[in-house]
Amino acid sequence: MHKGSIIVVSGPSGAGKGTVISRLLTQCRDIFFSVSVTTRGMRPGEVEGVHYHFISEREYDEILSADAFLETAEVHGCHYGTPAVPVLNAVGNGHDALLDIDVQGASQVMARCPEAVTVFLMPPSLQELEKRLRGRNTETEEKVLKRLSNARREVLEASRYQYVIVNDQLDDAVEQLKAVILASRHRTQTNRDQLNQIISTFQA
Repeated sequence: MHKGSIIVVSGPSGAGKGTVISRLLTQCRDIFFSVSVTTRGMRPGEVEGVHYHFISEREYDEILSADAFLETAEVHGCHYGTPAVPVLNAVGNGHDALLDIDVQGASQVMARCPEAVTVFLMPPSLQELEKRLRGRNTETEEKVLKRLSNARREVLEASRYQYVIVNDQLDDAVEQLKAVILASRHRTQTNRDQLNQIISTFQA
């Protein structure tokens, strides 16, 4: 049976990860999107269970104590985590599982699942990133400056990822991410059983 892949997508806040992934999922309905949990408040337009599972710090600590996260991270003073079971079940059933996580969480997934496909979504410039963050009109000046400061650090991690996509034009970024996922489906390690079956016919 074809095994799915874990697809990790990271990038600084404001790079457009959510928009790119949302557009991708409308075009590739066979991809399992991992909905992370977070202790931060819900933003305008967000939906429980679609964008995140919004939980309390107490609930987060209980899941953490049970070692039920694939990765966890603290970002901008809030906690985030990826429940492990849904992701591993999806991959085991032959579906690609897409994770939208920050560089802290991505490092944990890289260590735990070295076969994961990693993609860094890069903004075209710091100036454009700042423009996007301020265009949200959802955060204080202090939070905007904090996100910009974190972005300067996060983009230095891009070289650790297998792929880098510059999100300058939305449609192009979506197509490039689709190409990465399609290529991952033809890796030797994700088709090992089928490959071994074919090879065996040459050795009979």
